[in-house]
Amino acid sequence: MGNGHDTLFMAECVGKTGLVYAFDIQAQAIEATKARLTDTPFEQRVQLIFDGHQNLALYLPKGITIKAAIFNLGYLPKSDKSIITLPNTTKKALDALLERLEPKGRVVLVAYYGHEGGEAELSTVRHYCEQLPQERYNVLNYQFINQKNQPPILFCIEKK
Repeated sequence: MGNGHDTLFMAECVGKTGLVYAFDIQAQAIEATKARLTDTPFEQRVQLIFDGHQNLALYLPKGITIKAAIFNLGYLPKSDKSIITLPNTTKKALDALLERLEPKGRVVLVAYYGHEGGEAELSTVRHYCEQLPQERYNVLNYQFINQKNQPPILFCIEKK
């Protein structure tokens, strides 16, 4: 969920019958996202969940399929940098998402790794993506090669 930018974007994309499930473990993120959605026509298309992404299976109705997901891995900008996403929770969330991902559905992960613990999560995500069977998934890795200070690295998983 972060500060709500991607949540609002996805709410705009899902249409009148779609629903966005946004997860975060920080009250600051919930409040920022609520504020960003308030008085928009998309407010009713979003369910804000005060929990970690690793528990998403607890909140999704049985039989639901996912068309798209976005992860911003790292920490909430302008907040406590010691509260970070973790390799094991991200892996658990990916396992649950890929079970529900529709054909041609995509999961985008933006790994911000320039903080303590970030390299470990980046390594886990990279390894996870490399192990996905090419018969079932296409995986893209996109990164800046001329930027300083550990710019984010993007992964996109598409189910065939």
